[in-house]
Amino acid sequence: MDKRVMIVDDDPDILIAIRKIFEEEGYEVLTVDSGKDCIKELERGYKGVILMDIMMPFMDGWDTIEEISKRGLYKNVVISIITANGTPDNEKMKGLETYIYDYIIKPFDVDQLISNVKNMVAM
Repeated sequence: MDKRVMIVDDDPDILIAIRKIFEEEGYEVLTVDSGKDCIKELERGYKGVILMDIMMPFMDGWDTIEEISKRGLYKNVVISIITANGTPDNEKMKGLETYIYDYIIKPFDVDQLISNVKNMVAM
């Protein structure tokens, strides 16, 4: 898998911070602020890692992952959840576990985030 990361988060500060981290690591970085825009990028052919926030307006991360699944857009992507919610919502995750590589809690350890993404790229 190419060194590509799509960051899906409605918080512009998070988008900027994570973009900077991965650009410094030599990744091609795409930032979108909604689940709807994530779906659009996947329909345009995006392939790579997706770091998905859960709590977003209109279409949250769970709904976005469900839509990715329904539309068959999960091929050639690896998704990790990034959220301030300290524990996984097992009820919402039900049926979506197949599409989720990891559950990363904000605030995250930068070195661990980089390591996780490197592992995802290696898949």
